[in-house]
This record gives sequence, C-alpha cells and structure tokens, in this order.
Amino acid sequence: MNKSSFFIVGQHAVIEALKNPNRKVLRVFLTEESKKNIHRKNPKKNILQDIKIFFKTKKELDNYTTKDQISHQGYVAEVEELDQPILKEFIKNKSNLTLACLDEVTDPRNIGSLIRSAASFNIDGLIVKDRHYPSKSKLMYKSASGCIEHINIFKVSNINSTLKSLREKNFWVYGFDSNAKKDFTEVKWQGNNILLFGSEGFGMKQHTAKYADFFVRININKDVESLNISNSAAIAFHFLNSLKKNLD
Repeated sequence: MNKSSFFIVGQHAVIEALKNPNRKVLRVFLTEESKKNIHRKNPKKNILQDIKIFFKTKKELDNYTTKDQISHQGYVAEVEELDQPILKEFIKNKSNLTLACLDEVTDPRNIGSLIRSAASFNIDGLIVKDRHYPSKSKLMYKSASGCIEHINIFKVSNINSTLKSLREKNFWVYGFDSNAKKDFTEVKWQGNNILLFGSEGFGMKQHTAKYADFFVRININKDVESLNISNSAAIAFHFLNSLKKNLD
C-alpha cells in the first residue's frame, strides 16, 4: 500500500531526509544555490542521485511556506513517512533505556525542538499520542532541524495504557512537575526510565499523573514561573546523557 506524501522544508530537514536510507524522498525542489550547497556539504556522496530534482526560484518556493510563515531556505522536498517502530518490539531484551513521553503536547514547534534535543542527547525514543502528533507538519520538521531522521518516535493510541504496560515491564516513570519536591538531579537514574512531560499550557493530566512513580522538578530562579517544555526537556536530556557517559 502506498503511503501518502507530504512536503517538508528547510536545509537541515531536507538534507537529512535525503541522507536517510529509510526515508523515501519522491522529489526535491531546489534553487541553483541550494543544490550547490548540498554538494558542498556532502562531497563524498551524491545524495541527490536517483532523486527527481526541480529547480525553482526563491519566490516560487515561497508558495510552499507562505501559509506556515516559515523560511524554506531554498529547500523543499516531497517525502513519505518513515515506517513506524513498534515500542513493544523495541524494548524487548534491552536495558538502561531512557524514553521521553509527551502528554498532550501539541505545538509543532515545541515538539520539533524537543525531538532535536532528544536526538542530540541520545534519548532512546519519544512516545507520543498518535492523535496529537503533527506527523506531517512543516513547522515541526523545520524545528527538528533534520533530527526526526535520527530518533525513534513511537506513536501510541493511549498514553495511560502505554505507561501502565511499561511499568509492568520494569520501567520507572518520572513526571516532571514544577511543584514537585525533589530536584531531578537527585535521582539515581538507574534501569529503564520514562521522562513524562505534560502539555504546554495545563501540564500533566491528573489521570495520566497517576501512572507516574515519582514527580521531579528542575530547579530554576524562584522569580521565574516556569520553563518552556522544550527547554525543560533539553536540560533533562543533557543531564541524563552526561550521567550515562560518566557511568560508561
């Protein structure tokens, strides 16, 4: 069965999609300068080989991004979605996994930034609710800066039942909450862990919070109310990545 295609824009999003052997790129729309830049950045391999290329002016490419109000940088591609990894299969016979889980986070820019941080700091995967994940969003792909090609994204129909199942498989669930008593750096972070983040505006749903084993916070200036979710996640991801490296 053929997958439906969609458009992504931006230098990093398009180039990383072209470099990913698991991503089907149907065609690319480039300016002459962006084509030269692709070859400059990838001198050892022609990543445009066997790809349908259409040359456009910057103004012509603007038609793909006007509604989204984002910059295409001279790069537009029509792609198909990646095959979806199956969470149940992925975790089998693995230990010391760190997964992030998003509870009703819906803003494409925040999700894209979070994906970029997760890939940068070696988080093993991201659990999202299928219905809330903007899988074909140009803004999300642009914000992720090509990192969607480098991380496992597990789309599930129900976050609560997924967390329940993971707890039964020896995962600890840590809910990030600015009102929690314990700072997340005080946790030992051993074994398999889930980092649970709530929505941008309302935080974690009360029903979902029942599936957290512990609640932790990120210590910030008391005069500041809270951090953006993507910033909070980046801090946690960086800390856990450094911790793993020190243990290795």
